[in-house]
Amino acid sequence: MGLTGVPAAERVKIGFFGLRNAGKSSLVNAVTGQEMSVVSDVLGTTTDPVRKTMELLPIGPVVIVDTPGIDDAGELGDKRVAKTREILSATDVAVLVTASSVLSSPEEELVSLFKAGSVPYVVAHTKADLLAERSSLPSNEIYVSSVTGENIYELKELLGKLVSSAKSFRSLVSDLVSPGSLVVLVIPVDESAPKGRLILPQQLVMRDLLDCGCAFLGCQPSELAAVLSSLKEPPALVITDSQAFKEVSSIVPESVPLTSFSILMARYKGDLESLVAGASVLDSLKSGDKVLISEGCTHHRQCNDIGTVKIPRLLSSYTGADLQISFSSGGTFPSDLSSYSLVIHCGGCMLTEKEMLHRQRGAGEACVPMVNYGMAIAKMNGILDRSLKPLGGSSSGERPGPAQR
Repeated sequence: MGLTGVPAAERVKIGFFGLRNAGKSSLVNAVTGQEMSVVSDVLGTTTDPVRKTMELLPIGPVVIVDTPGIDDAGELGDKRVAKTREILSATDVAVLVTASSVLSSPEEELVSLFKAGSVPYVVAHTKADLLAERSSLPSNEIYVSSVTGENIYELKELLGKLVSSAKSFRSLVSDLVSPGSLVVLVIPVDESAPKGRLILPQQLVMRDLLDCGCAFLGCQPSELAAVLSSLKEPPALVITDSQAFKEVSSIVPESVPLTSFSILMARYKGDLESLVAGASVLDSLKSGDKVLISEGCTHHRQCNDIGTVKIPRLLSSYTGADLQISFSSGGTFPSDLSSYSLVIHCGGCMLTEKEMLHRQRGAGEACVPMVNYGMAIAKMNGILDRSLKPLGGSSSGERPGPAQR
C-alpha cells in the first residue's frame, strides 16, 4: 500500500468465476480497461488467480480477481479449483461468466456456493456479439461482449448496486466518542514495531477519529502517566496496543474508558459477541488440549513475537496446562478445526470483513470457540470486562489474571 493508497483489506473484492474458456479474462480486461489477464483460446490459460488493485467507477477502491476455470482437470486442476473456492470466501461480489444460455452443472454449483456464502452475484453472458437471438434475463443477469464493449458500463453499474447492498459499513471507533473529544492512543515502540511506521489498526483508528472531528494524542506506555496528568480533563477514551494492556490498565483510572486496537478490530471485522464468548474457554483449557494461534498476515517474526512467543507464554502462565499449540498465518487457515479446543486469532487487519466472518463461521460450524488476541490478553490479565465497557459489552465469570491470583 502506498502512502495514499487504500489497504487491500478495506477494498471491495470482486471475483470473476466460471468455466475454462468462458471469457472470464477477456471480460476482466474489458471491465478494468487494462490488459490485466492473458487471453487465449487455449483451455486453462489462467492457471492461478490474478489480482488487480485499482479504482473502479462507480464503486471506488477494489481488488479484481480473475480465477482459473472451475472445471479445470487433473490433479493440478483440482488444486486450482480448491484455490478458486478459497477465493470465494473473501469475495464481496461475484461475477459468474458463462458463454452458454443455460448454466451447466459446474456453473450451477458455483451459484450454490454464492448463495451458501451469502455472496451477491451477477451472471454475465459473454460473447453477446455472436448471439443471433436473446431471451429475457432476470435482473441479476446481463448480456455482455468483451469484443464490442456492449453492456460493459451497465455491468459495472450493476456491480456497484450489488456492492452497496453487500457491504456493511461499520464504525471502528467514531461511534464510541463525540465530535470534539480527545482520545489517547498508547503505541509501544519495541523490537516488534515496524521500523519508521505504524501498524494498520493504529492508522485506521487515527483516520476514523479525524473523520469524526476528534483529536488524539499518541504516546508510549512509559509516557502515559505524564500525558494523562498534563490534561485538564480526562480523555474520552484510551486505546492501547494489547501487548501493553496490563501496564496501561494500572495507569489509567477506572473512571476513564479503556480498550485496545485489537478489540476494536474484532468489532469492526468480525462477530464481537461470539469472540467474547470464546474468551471464557481460556478458563477451562487443560493439558493436552490443542490451541490454534492464527494470524491473517505474514511478517518477519521478531524474537519476542506476540503470536508465537508472548501469547503462548501467557497461556502457559494463565492455564497452568501443557497445551498443544499450532500456528497458521496469511491465507492459510485450516479447513478442519475439529481437533482444536480454541482458536486465538489476530485482529484481522489484513483480512476483509468477509474473510474474518468466514473463519469465524468455520470455527462455529466445527463447534470450536474463537477469541482474538486483544480479548485473550485482556482476559488473561483480568481486565476483559473493563476493556469491553466502552463498546457497550461485558464478559461473564471473569477471574483474575496470573498477576492477580
